[in-house]
Amino acid sequence: MLEVQNLYVGYYRDLNILQGVSITAQEHRITAILGANGVGKSTLLKAIFGFLKPASGKVIFKGKEITGMQPYNLIKLGMSYLPQQPGIFPWMSVEENLELGAWIFRKDRKTIAKKIKAVYQRFPQLQQRRRSKAGELSGGMQRMVEIGRALMTDPTLLLIDEPTAGLAKLLAEEVYRTLTRLKEEGITIVLVDQQIKQALKIADYVYVLVLGRNHLEGPVGEFQDLKKVLWT
Repeated sequence: MLEVQNLYVGYYRDLNILQGVSITAQEHRITAILGANGVGKSTLLKAIFGFLKPASGKVIFKGKEITGMQPYNLIKLGMSYLPQQPGIFPWMSVEENLELGAWIFRKDRKTIAKKIKAVYQRFPQLQQRRRSKAGELSGGMQRMVEIGRALMTDPTLLLIDEPTAGLAKLLAEEVYRTLTRLKEEGITIVLVDQQIKQALKIADYVYVLVLGRNHLEGPVGEFQDLKKVLWT
């Protein structure tokens, strides 16, 4: 589904945060990218999704090179991205926030209505609050709005950065259950997470980055000892 080859990328010229990072995300699987703060996990997702232009290396999606492609074109190809920082519009209703996720077919009201209905089937609690301002929702429900909005374009690949940052434990557990259900529905997920224990419960394959480089990788069964992730 996704292949990143020898990627060098940073926020300033000649200062690369990622130095030769390579990953592969298999179809219908959750691939977790783990590591300490500042090792380049979020930078990797931004480079994949076109927010950062790599100095060198390649990003390949469904067999097609997409290195540096604009995000709106990647959405059309079937990729979606959930950033770490909350991205809802708090003064707008839940349904209006969802509609914003359908801008690539914004003139097709029938399709938009169909997509919103599908989101409500996944998240019935959002339908109950569809007229509420998004800013009035709990942190967990706000995250559901963001996930629902990302699903409006029927992505085959979701890039997700710190999905439970700032959430209470019970709300975080619901988010992880949601990600597992999405995988079961056939969506491929690349997950960046600081919650290592929780990420290992839902992931199929794991990459560990250290100082912007590949350090460890393997099936999740090889990483049940957290010390291997944290200190090797």
